[in-house]
Amino acid sequence: MSFNLLDTVKTLFNSDLVNKISSTLGESEGGTQKAISAAIPSVLTGLLSKAGSSGGASSLLSIAKEASNSGILGNLGGLLGGAGSGGGMSSLLGIAGNLFGDKIGGIAKLISGFAGIKESSASSLLNMAAPAAMAGLGKHAISSNLDSGGFLSLLNSQKDSILSAVPSGLNLAGALGLGSLGDIGSKLSSAVSGLSTGGHSTPVPKTSNKWIGTILGTAAVIALLLFLFKQCGKGADKQEHAATEVKEEPKTETVKEEVKPTTGPEVYKVTLPDGVVLEANKGGIEDRLVGFLSSNWKGLGADSLKKVWFDFDNLNFETGSAKLTTESNAQIVNIAAILKAFPNAKFKVGGYTDKVGNEASNKKLSQDRADATVAAIKAAGANAAQLLGAEGYGSSFATVAASASDEERRKDRRIAVSVRD
Repeated sequence: MSFNLLDTVKTLFNSDLVNKISSTLGESEGGTQKAISAAIPSVLTGLLSKAGSSGGASSLLSIAKEASNSGILGNLGGLLGGAGSGGGMSSLLGIAGNLFGDKIGGIAKLISGFAGIKESSASSLLNMAAPAAMAGLGKHAISSNLDSGGFLSLLNSQKDSILSAVPSGLNLAGALGLGSLGDIGSKLSSAVSGLSTGGHSTPVPKTSNKWIGTILGTAAVIALLLFLFKQCGKGADKQEHAATEVKEEPKTETVKEEVKPTTGPEVYKVTLPDGVVLEANKGGIEDRLVGFLSSNWKGLGADSLKKVWFDFDNLNFETGSAKLTTESNAQIVNIAAILKAFPNAKFKVGGYTDKVGNEASNKKLSQDRADATVAAIKAAGANAAQLLGAEGYGSSFATVAASASDEERRKDRRIAVSVRD
């Protein structure tokens, strides 16, 4: 059975979950269901739009895989209030903001009016639908071993069903600043142009002199083969040798030379509201923070904000200590710049360890590292009033067993920031 992203996400919002959502949000089940029917295709449309932008597919693929690995598919209700401060799933609440940027408030208002529910409830539904969509998409991408090109091709194959599912009474195109939703489909198709089919994107090698030489060489061998067949008295062994040459001649390393392996996270430019341009990893903490802060994040409310955490992706310490490595300075400086560009935002820093070792020692180490991170951000020029301190959680939120490999436990050893009003 072929994969259908829209149906996959719809299936996640079963009657039990709708009942729980409506009860938690204080909305009728009918209004909640109607809002969900608008929120899901809206989120997927935002996903298509971002995927069609430069580098968008690579960033979204990374986020989708992270969402799939978070365990959210088995506990969507946790996003309503069960994730807990600093929990592994909590950072997923910022995905909708990443997709829509500063337009998310307008989209929540649109869904609110369409379904007859509170705007805050519509915002909560968008923040549930986005992680659900990304996790479902990430699960399929992982099982199909998709690269960014295959991921983009997959989305392109889904665009018609997604765009046609947007309710006719919902002016989503207007909220996104577009003439029509068809603009998104055209943009995505253009981005896919030139990619190979079959789920994996392989760059098409450019024609070069090496290929011309190969073609001419092959033609010459074929001519030689025909000549040999016409000759009398030629042994079968010579014909076999000629045939062997024909089979071996086309072997060339040209394609291998043209396909360049991925060497790590894609580095791109992040432009802040004050005009400062940062170099950061696509899908990294800077990328996600700026997307979140450019959205209507204050609309989440204090309780929800406490559950939204963004993990550093290039911050490290010397083994067993709270001393930051030199390579960590770049991200520290970037975070200070983000605080300056968003003066109304405040950050709290959290420290986490894996389950190995004594918990009291782990908690102290995580506290020391969180404190060191706050001190470094201040030293980089951040306004101290925007830093609400640090807290070490030790292994309280670790999800990987102590017996697991060091590589598996690495994701539990981290520093994260939470945005506060």
